[in-house]
Amino acid sequence: MSASAEPQAAAEAAACGRVPDFFIVGHAKSGTTALYEMLRRHPQIFLPDRKEPQFFARNPDPPRSADGRPVPGQTGRRTETQAEYMALYAPAGPGQHVGDGSTFYLWSPEAPGRIARAQPAARIIAILREPASFIDSLHRQMLQNHTETERDLRTALALEAARRRGESIPASAFWPEALLYSERVRYVEQLRRFHAVFPREQVLVLIYDDFRADNEATVRRVLRFLDVDDSSPLAAVEANPSVDVRSPRMRAVVRAVYRRENRLGAAVRLTAKAVTTRRLRGRLLYPLRQRVLYRPAGQADEQLMAELRGRFAPEVRALSEYLERDLVALWGYDRLG
Repeated sequence: MSASAEPQAAAEAAACGRVPDFFIVGHAKSGTTALYEMLRRHPQIFLPDRKEPQFFARNPDPPRSADGRPVPGQTGRRTETQAEYMALYAPAGPGQHVGDGSTFYLWSPEAPGRIARAQPAARIIAILREPASFIDSLHRQMLQNHTETERDLRTALALEAARRRGESIPASAFWPEALLYSERVRYVEQLRRFHAVFPREQVLVLIYDDFRADNEATVRRVLRFLDVDDSSPLAAVEANPSVDVRSPRMRAVVRAVYRRENRLGAAVRLTAKAVTTRRLRGRLLYPLRQRVLYRPAGQADEQLMAELRGRFAPEVRALSEYLERDLVALWGYDRLG
């Protein structure tokens, strides 16, 4: 680059924003959204309205099956340039700590190294949840966001072998690898990937139970980890609760309207926009849609939960040793039959 071009390049880079200073890397359904919302209320922290950019987890050359469909290994269909990603952080003030909250980073093999190369001084925050309850909640989330179509968790788990081969993947699955539920609970392997590229003092591992028991204490711990004032008043946030889908058929109809997937859907959407304001739609139509499509999460299949705890007991024991904390007792794995 010539000397004359350097100021222009620097100005363009500044206009795009900057690489985040810290990353909430996951897991999903483990309090990350609540933590994100509580942190973004802090005056010394900037987190964009858009959570889950997943920029560092995206695969630039996703594998495809013979018929051209994405197979596990692809991390999302959306492409995004570095300039587009950094533009998310352009509104941050010069003295603010900038963060990215993307729950796929923890289980993405590529994300830790990519983050480390882009921001070697980054602070990393991970939240871990008891494996069986995590998988149950994650499965409900995958149903809610149209990635999963199999409503029975036991059957969905049995499909993992086929899905690794690129089979039995729903057409609506925007991130097929997310359907490999058992891959998500390889906690020690996931933490080691981050510890391989970041000093341990730059990685904070939280336990979901602690956050649920005392939101405020956990958030203040995070604020100290980020070297910002931890004495500001904090308000607890309940975000992204687990729900069950009432009717897959009704959800498909509403989704077609929302995404204008046919002429009728487009007409209904345009009519709604013509007779309402954005604020009214946010206050009335979105909550109505949520009540029509979803209901509070029902009870988990306790027999399946017991089977999963038996299956993942070695991982919990390994994690307890790795973190030097007795998660076996905390999560009830010492009481397995």
